[in-house]
Amino acid sequence: MSLKIVTTRSTENYSKQIERLKTEIKNARAIVIGAGAGLSSSAGLTYSGERFSKYFSDFQEKYGITDMYSGGFFPFSSLEEFWAWWSRHILINRYEKAPKPVYENLLKLVKDRNYFVITTNVDHQFQKAGFDKNRLFYTQGDYGLFQCSRACHNKTYDNRNEILRMVSEQNDMRIPSVLIPRCPVCGAPMTTNLRSDDKFVEDDGWHLAAKRYAEFLKENKNTRVLYLELGVGNNTPVIIKYPFWQMTANNPNAVYACVNFCECACPKEIENRAVLLNGDIYDVLKLLNKSV
Repeated sequence: MSLKIVTTRSTENYSKQIERLKTEIKNARAIVIGAGAGLSSSAGLTYSGERFSKYFSDFQEKYGITDMYSGGFFPFSSLEEFWAWWSRHILINRYEKAPKPVYENLLKLVKDRNYFVITTNVDHQFQKAGFDKNRLFYTQGDYGLFQCSRACHNKTYDNRNEILRMVSEQNDMRIPSVLIPRCPVCGAPMTTNLRSDDKFVEDDGWHLAAKRYAEFLKENKNTRVLYLELGVGNNTPVIIKYPFWQMTANNPNAVYACVNFCECACPKEIENRAVLLNGDIYDVLKLLNKSV
């Protein structure tokens, strides 16, 4: 299958596509959900605008940082300042629940179905909404985990208590030096468990989730599978988007569905078995839940 020849459907048949997706959800023997940043954005976990200014106006004023994404790459001069930024970021994007019930509405659609989720999101909102943790594969890490910055060993550490202390005790955009997390093995500074370079730690939990996902795909590869892609952009298409296209092409019983703003496309080879909905995921899920 060629991944270079793609087609984007118009939104003229929006209602028709909603009805078709309802049917596919109902009739699927297995549902593989692929979730990207657009899903959390639809749930209100936006990284810019009013929400950014509410929590990071001091960093914006001092450094000219305009959004949480770019701020995550800013070269802070000290670990005290680095963790002042990241503790706030992790608190509001990992430990607080999303403002809108997008994840809960998604769960309503699939909770009694044979489903599995693969996501590049690191905000843990699936489990907060009640998804079965054994049906989740967080490929890119988890804001709620620390790891050694040198990756000296393959273990991660829950960081909730440390993050809450950093937020509550920081002053003038700095945390107390005593709160800087250190690796218990080598003494190097800890960092967030996010896949950003070759130091990302794939711990035992990560490998177990990867194995469960691979087994789910194998068990259902020839059945009537719905590959449901939600809010996946083109930053890392090799993780969800391209595999979903390829698996749909290889299985004549499979259907590919994509819900996203302005990024709904598929190869021509599978367009007859594709449902493309250009719109807000929150609105689409509300419509789907009305009769499913």
